[in-house]
Amino acid sequence: MMLMMTHIQAQENEKTFAPSDRVTVERVEFKNRFGITLAADLYKPKGVEGPMPALAVSGPFGAVKEQSSGLYAQTMAERGFLTIAFDPSYTGESGGEPRYVASPDINTEDFSAAVDFLSLRPEVDPERIGIIGICGWGGMALNAAALDTRIKATVTVTMYDMSRVTANGYFDAMDADARYELRRKLNAQRTEDARKGVAARAGGVVDPLPADAPQFVKDYYDYYKTPRGYHKRSLNSNEGWNTTSSLSFLNTPLLAYSNEIRSAVLMIHGEKAHSRYFSEDAFKKLTGDNKELMIIPGASHVDLYDNQAGVIPYDKIETFFRTYLK
Repeated sequence: MMLMMTHIQAQENEKTFAPSDRVTVERVEFKNRFGITLAADLYKPKGVEGPMPALAVSGPFGAVKEQSSGLYAQTMAERGFLTIAFDPSYTGESGGEPRYVASPDINTEDFSAAVDFLSLRPEVDPERIGIIGICGWGGMALNAAALDTRIKATVTVTMYDMSRVTANGYFDAMDADARYELRRKLNAQRTEDARKGVAARAGGVVDPLPADAPQFVKDYYDYYKTPRGYHKRSLNSNEGWNTTSSLSFLNTPLLAYSNEIRSAVLMIHGEKAHSRYFSEDAFKKLTGDNKELMIIPGASHVDLYDNQAGVIPYDKIETFFRTYLK
């Protein structure tokens, strides 16, 4: 497999978080196994010589590397790790056509492609590579850990299982009839998209915000639709995914072999998060004494996107990776 590596100066002012004077930032590109070019920002700690441990970070679902994943990558680089925050296939500055499509297979592969890239960096110890997945990319990260034995440690943050929520709805409220109706609607839209030659978009975070919106929707709005987290390339901040993007998640369950993960896993979730059950149920399937579930008291789902609430457990994340990337 050919890995294309390009270095372009990253544009700091595009990010939703303040830059750090303790790291250097490079724009890099690499290809995944499907031939799609992925764009990433590489964060390197100043004054640290290799070979060093490395981390690949992505998420949340529908976000871009200039949002939450970049903040996590920058913060972990400040703590001595070489990190990349990447845009998944078909989104942000990464390649892939059509645009704005998610795939349980391809997006799992995106993490492994990031491991390919990191493994070939001269300043990286290829035996000390971990990954961080946020929101829907927490599920992808766990899926990647089940497949890719080069991943020595995995952190999931405020994880969603996108196949479960797509097929079953929130809190597993959908039955077989509801799934059939969803399939019918999505396939009718697929025909319409083929007729028009343009894919309909599902819409990002609802705007304007209804007065009776659930609290977690209000939290999404506060992040994606305000200066706190808005980004021009973020799907959630704008028109969202293609409507038919959900089709593959209806038919391809994630985490089928998560019980066979032998490497270390730390799952982090907020006590008040609507999505907490995804992490709790996924954790129940994991085996071995190197797995841990950490519930942050009082924290919501979005509190773990940035550190506005001061609850992201960076010290715990660092200790976890220091323990298992050695």
